[in-house]
Amino acid sequence: MSERPLRGVWIVLAAALLIWCANLDYRKLALSDEGRYSEIPRYMAQSGDWVTPRLNGIKYFEKPALQYWGTAAAYKMFGEHEWTARIWPALTGFAGLLLVYFAGGRLYGRRAGFYAALVLGSSLLYAGMAHILTLDMGLAFFMTLAMIGVVLGLDPRGSPQSQKRWMLAAAAGCALAVLSKGLVGIVLPGAVVVLYMLVRRDFSILRRLQLFSGGLLFLAISAPWFIAVSIANPEFPHFFFIHEHFQRYTTTVHQRYQPWYYFIPILLLGILPWLLTLFDALFTALRRERDREFDATLFLLLWSGFIFAFFSVSNSKLPSYILPIFPALALLIGARLAKIRGRTLALQLLPIALMGAFGLYATQFTDRLASAAIPAELYRAQMPWLYATTGVLLAGMLTAITLGWREKTHAAIVVCAFTGLLTTQLAVTSESALSASHSTAHLVKKLPADLTPDVPFYSIGSYEQTLPFYLKRTLTLVEYQDEMAFGLQQEPQHWIPTIKAFEPVWNAQPYALAVMGPDMYIQLQKSGLPMQLIARDTERVFVRTPPR
Repeated sequence: MSERPLRGVWIVLAAALLIWCANLDYRKLALSDEGRYSEIPRYMAQSGDWVTPRLNGIKYFEKPALQYWGTAAAYKMFGEHEWTARIWPALTGFAGLLLVYFAGGRLYGRRAGFYAALVLGSSLLYAGMAHILTLDMGLAFFMTLAMIGVVLGLDPRGSPQSQKRWMLAAAAGCALAVLSKGLVGIVLPGAVVVLYMLVRRDFSILRRLQLFSGGLLFLAISAPWFIAVSIANPEFPHFFFIHEHFQRYTTTVHQRYQPWYYFIPILLLGILPWLLTLFDALFTALRRERDREFDATLFLLLWSGFIFAFFSVSNSKLPSYILPIFPALALLIGARLAKIRGRTLALQLLPIALMGAFGLYATQFTDRLASAAIPAELYRAQMPWLYATTGVLLAGMLTAITLGWREKTHAAIVVCAFTGLLTTQLAVTSESALSASHSTAHLVKKLPADLTPDVPFYSIGSYEQTLPFYLKRTLTLVEYQDEMAFGLQQEPQHWIPTIKAFEPVWNAQPYALAVMGPDMYIQLQKSGLPMQLIARDTERVFVRTPPR
């Protein structure tokens, strides 16, 4: 890339960062993950216990603590807001773009690195998950650091000192990935390295992996928390390492079983708008002449292919599990885009424009998705956002196709990338129209103003994940355990096991509140439990003890 366009890179990245962060505080926290991963650090910051994670005040050992620490620190510095809850996935996601930009420049040239960053930042699944509060983006970033550390550490063009530093960076990446989501943070990078050695029949790589110094660094970063939490909670090791790893992967204990091909449509949709370019890039990479010393392209292929296969055979599947393969795919696509003809790219983008046109037409029927949980009026409120999403997709693709057909390839790639990012952001933002069904934020505003922390608050037969965050307090569970079952075994004082045991407790309270589902509300009404309705929607009912 010449000096003049290189200066423009930072303008493009700055504009991308502005769009990237624009909607972090617009949407209310929604669904299970956003509620869960905002509440655990909120309680951590409030209690001052940074060792033992707790959900709704109950011990919660399903995941390590790194993201909880980062989010809790953001709460401490900037307050408890939607944007501070989402800042960790957003920043680690954007940091991934910078890392891919740098690595692509080292491996394939600056133009390829720039295009790889654009591809990653505009891919539907990657950009979308960077704006939804889960732990997967943090894991993807640190695993990318580990993988790229290995690639650059084995790159024969680097000096011995540079190679060693990158291998130590890989060890640090593995440690932080383990602290993000568990043992996959080291198992998957290690497996890819072993697979590469087997394919190349080159075990001399072992001497260059800095296993001793890297291993010490890995332990120095990752071990202290695991030791501290195990000392404070002797029940932690068995639950975390056996139940949350071995049983999650090999059984359907978490009720996330999907067929082996589950991730194929996720990948095809998630890589949009670069779908056909992906196949072009993979075909080009497979035909590429193999490097004799270290073949970075082969490593990228094994990185993406092995992780995709690993999660495909798992008995626990969620769409975000394959996020760690997207940086590798972006690097391969970036290398291809650096050499692609404009008209070839234009033909590859034509089906995406047709998808935009179809989406623009289909948006008018969105309210037909209505159900008891999500009324038609909410979908109708979402439709302007969806029209904007599909309209931007169609207009952006047509512009990129026109530029590509005129062989203005660089401009076409930039327009396509910003179109992908904008459409993803608009689609994510459109969820705000459905927040009345996916979040409790609107109902919390209707609760009594005198709701102080000492007022008993019960959650009967269910648990609304977003509620503690917006209430700034925990709830007492009644006849409900689910993912908190293990924690409640350790601390049974945090719940009431049955409705029968709850009724005398409720009747004895001069002033108390409760939340439940509509079916439970009808059941308790029929049983004669005294209740006064405060607020309700299609999914939740809030009541209080009747005034005396």
